[in-house]
Amino acid sequence: MIKAITNWLKRNKGTVAASRQADKPASKAHVNKGTYVTVSELIQLQGQARKLDLSQRSFARASTTGSHHSRFRGRGMDYQESRIYQAGDDIRSMDWRVTARAGKPHTKLYQEERERPVMLLLDLSPSMFFGSKNVFKSVQAAKVAALLGWAATLRGDRVGALIVGNQRAIHKELPPKGGKRGALQLIRELVVQVDPQAFFQRIQDTLKKSNENALNDELQRLRRISRPGSLIFIISDFYTINEETSNHLLRLSHHNDLIAIQILDPLELQAPPPGRYGVTDGKNTGVLNTRSKKRREKYNDFFHTHHQAVARLMHQRNIPLIKISTADDPASVLQKTFGTARQRHSILSKVA
Repeated sequence: MIKAITNWLKRNKGTVAASRQADKPASKAHVNKGTYVTVSELIQLQGQARKLDLSQRSFARASTTGSHHSRFRGRGMDYQESRIYQAGDDIRSMDWRVTARAGKPHTKLYQEERERPVMLLLDLSPSMFFGSKNVFKSVQAAKVAALLGWAATLRGDRVGALIVGNQRAIHKELPPKGGKRGALQLIRELVVQVDPQAFFQRIQDTLKKSNENALNDELQRLRRISRPGSLIFIISDFYTINEETSNHLLRLSHHNDLIAIQILDPLELQAPPPGRYGVTDGKNTGVLNTRSKKRREKYNDFFHTHHQAVARLMHQRNIPLIKISTADDPASVLQKTFGTARQRHSILSKVA
């Protein structure tokens, strides 16, 4: 968000009073808790994660036994149907009763149950370390990741993650693990990587040097390490998407189920009231001037164009897009998609 505002400011000369002096990070004791996240906070999300059923959105194509229905049919616990015998069918699956009634050989088909690895790609670019209401986008993203991690492990799935930021200031790969061990592995790393003070200390010397696109780099890596049939959540504000991003998503979607979660802040939906506001990208500082109607319109157009680009990309690649604001309760938003029919109805009725 900050980087995006800075980019907008650069396009509108006269609104920026640039400075080379970055503000010194405040101590954690004096910073609102919405800028940091704790282990206890993320562990407490386990109860809310019980209301999420990730299997409702897609079915797995992994190769080990588990609790999710596969698109592949074969031997398993759940009888699916009987059909006329075809060459190559396992004779052990013959349905002798239907064969006797129909006068033609029939075999039973079963719905295989398979485990589904869940991978989380969490983009912690500098623009994620911002928030105008309740929490930073990075903190909201961590809560979303923890909820999904708990939801996966509670159903017996293994959960892994790629946590990344630009200039390799953040690059952490967590191999998929099951049970509480998998969830706690994720939580411990989220707490470390979402610390804004540590993050900006790591990138101070690299803000000018690198033009790499961390999101694209990790999407490419996901193509190599994700097992076919994985459920992949991409959590980001998506300010670095381009044609290369589209190509990576297309290739990933051939063998996996993808869901995009866009983290937003209210200031990315509408310009603030007329006034002058100090902003920084962690290195430079400036002034956001929204006193004139024309500047507010340019501001709104900039972010509206970005949101449209994200929605268009996901629509083109047939990837579900979930938007979560820093002003939202992330568990409630996720329940609208992954909760039971009763839970979704309850939530929507409260909104109405």
